[in-house]
Amino acid sequence: MKPLGPIPPDFESVDGELAISGRTASQLVEDAGSTPLFVYSRQRLSDRMAQLREALPERLAINYAIKANPFLPVLQHMACLVDGFDIASSGELRMAQAAGLDANRISFAGPGKRDDELEAAIAAGVTLNCESEGEAERALGIAAAAGTQARMAIRVNPSFELRGSGMKMGGGAKPFGVDQDRVPALARRIIEAGADWRGLHIYTGSQALSADAIIETQGNVLDLADALAREIGGPLPKLNMGGGFGIPYFHGDEALDIAAVGAALEERFANLPASLADTYLCIELGRYLVGEAGVYLTRIVDRKVSHGTVYLVTDGGLHHQLAASGNFGTVVRRNYPSAIATRFGAEPEEEANVVGRLCTPLDRLADAAHLPWAEAGDLVAVFCAGAYGATASPAQFLGHGPAAEIVV
Repeated sequence: MKPLGPIPPDFESVDGELAISGRTASQLVEDAGSTPLFVYSRQRLSDRMAQLREALPERLAINYAIKANPFLPVLQHMACLVDGFDIASSGELRMAQAAGLDANRISFAGPGKRDDELEAAIAAGVTLNCESEGEAERALGIAAAAGTQARMAIRVNPSFELRGSGMKMGGGAKPFGVDQDRVPALARRIIEAGADWRGLHIYTGSQALSADAIIETQGNVLDLADALAREIGGPLPKLNMGGGFGIPYFHGDEALDIAAVGAALEERFANLPASLADTYLCIELGRYLVGEAGVYLTRIVDRKVSHGTVYLVTDGGLHHQLAASGNFGTVVRRNYPSAIATRFGAEPEEEANVVGRLCTPLDRLADAAHLPWAEAGDLVAVFCAGAYGATASPAQFLGHGPAAEIVV
């Protein structure tokens, strides 16, 4: 058997079923009208932000990376909780605008920004995190042609990386950001051109569970920002320190010690150099804010046995949960936190494989899992589904279409 990942704490059972915000899985599906279904909990979003506010320095602002989950009701709820938002496309800019988010609170990172995306961001008043000298020159030209002032920062490709990161985005040759030794010259060019200079964005990696690794990286980020600010020749208006906070997905994963991260930052903030004394400091988080607030519910449509192996075939699959299927950058496939939602808390009785409906052997939600007996009609829950689920999966594959989404 292969162990399941750890179910996030504090999910309740009502009448033997998984419940979210006091409503059972069956009730949620009935209200939504169909499966598969993503369910996001407002309370869990609020609780996670409250935990962060308590653990991290008061001075540190918290931004939400929209790419993790851009569902409109989620964005509207997060607007009341976070200090800013980070986008990665003009499509996400439109989502942010539809949610009523103030452009002053939005920054735009990502390589390959087209001219029309730069135009839209500059017109809206969004801060551009420039990923290259060429992109910066295009932005300056677009702003000059429009007779306006672009808000511009530089995304830095640092010489270091985030140890233990599931996805490294700094150190060595990267498509992301400007190599750190070229940043001062570009910053001076932006300032001299009359842009609204907004500082630096230093993002090194994601999905780290080691507090020591994050503390080390945040220290390196502050040191690098100080060195760059002094070479640029003036105080730094803003520093986006990146994120990288991970959540437990797999058996053996342990939750990030956020209190340790916060204590280390408090100590560093108490001894900041003059170049950062008045800098607006923020971090950028996605999955850490929303990942554990979401559950994916899918209905078993068939129970079958092949050569003695049990398969629970669902109406969902990798077209909604690419990461849970093991096809979103995982080298060795391991099981996400999962359960039979309609038999939540029941004792495991058998080894079973939970699979989707797609015509590919890659469509697996749980392999050789120890589960309660389940039949057609039962609901399966995949946890940690609040981030990189609905919009990071090939929803149109085989024409089954997207899953429904609700916030409760």
